[in-house]
Formats: sequence, structure tokens, C-alpha cells
Amino acid sequence: MSYDLAFRFQQALDPSALMDIAASLHAIEAAITDSRNAGIATESDPAIILLCRHLATVCTDRGDDALLRQACMERIGDLRSKPALRTLALRGVAYDEPAKRLFHTEGRAALQMLAKALALGSGSFDVRSNKAGPAVSGEVTLHAEMLWVQLSLGPFGPGREICFRRVQGRGDHIGERNHWGSMSELLAPDRFAERIRRELRLPSTVPAEPRLVA
Repeated sequence: MSYDLAFRFQQALDPSALMDIAASLHAIEAAITDSRNAGIATESDPAIILLCRHLATVCTDRGDDALLRQACMERIGDLRSKPALRTLALRGVAYDEPAKRLFHTEGRAALQMLAKALALGSGSFDVRSNKAGPAVSGEVTLHAEMLWVQLSLGPFGPGREICFRRVQGRGDHIGERNHWGSMSELLAPDRFAERIRRELRLPSTVPAEPRLVA
């Protein structure tokens, strides 16, 4: 493989083609790679320093610091007030352990909320988590006496992150035919609970345990 080790210096001397943040960052990243290939310390490479200063000029007219900081704080508040599951469903969590850990934490919380919307009594259901291997999201499962609901990302595509079916007890892992739901539906648990009851023909209050008739 050949390297044009002089290119970064030429680009640093005339960065006029680098008119936006993305192009400037790409040039800096390429210059860092070339600098390493040449055996030159990144912190002392004149081309990298000049390109970084050019990036600063590109950012100069992008807004006042105080306004930008306020915008960042507003974004943080907005993101923290909403579940991350919708975003994780879009970007995936494969080979990203922190994202996968968040997916399972919020997934368990979302299925607990669904159980509450379904009026499942305490002790009448299980919520379990299987992280599986690094290449997949794993699954989070709600299993009650009459229904089974599983959340996962991957093979079935967007809009089919939820699989649910009717079962005959918590020992039944096969059940009846599968039904599918989206992440957005799970994040509106009351409405989703109504759909589950309707499609699985469940009573308005799912029984906690099978009752024995004397």
C-alpha cells in the first residue's frame, strides 16, 4: 500500500476546499493517519495543527457559545426524558456492550410497564433477560399464565421488534400463533395492552394463576 505523505501538508497550506465541519474533520483524521504512517507525533505535526485551526474558523459562524451550550443542555434534557429504546431499535446494539446493557435495562422496564397495563398481579408473571452473543441484541421476555411477549432487535426488521402469543401457563414456551408489534407500540403500553387483549382474546384482567374449582 502506498501513502501520499505530503498531501496533508499541501491541504494544510490551502484548506479552501474544506468548507464544512464534516470535510474538515475528515481531513484531520486522514492527516493523523498519515502522520502515524510517517512516524511523526500527532501533537507536533504542523499539518494537523493547521487543519485543526482551520476547523475552528469553519465553526466560528455556527453560533454563539452560550446559545450552543443552552441547545446542548436542552437536547440532554429531552433525551433523558424519553426512553432510549426507540433510538436503539433504529441503530441496533450489536457489538456495542453499553448500548446492549441499556437495551436490556430499558426493555425490562418497558415490559414491566406493559404487565401493569395488562393488570397482571405481582408474582403472576416473569420478566427475564437473555443477552446472548455480542452479534445480537438478545431478548427480554414477559411470560404470564396466558401470554408470552418478547422484545428483540434484528432478524425480523423494523416494526416487528415485539413478538406476542397466547400460552397455557408459564411452562408453555410454544403457545399459539405469533403476533407482531413495534417498539413504538411497546412505548404506549396502555394502547398496546388493549391490542394484545383483543388479538389474543384475553379477559380484561388476566388471571394471576389458574384457579382450582372445588
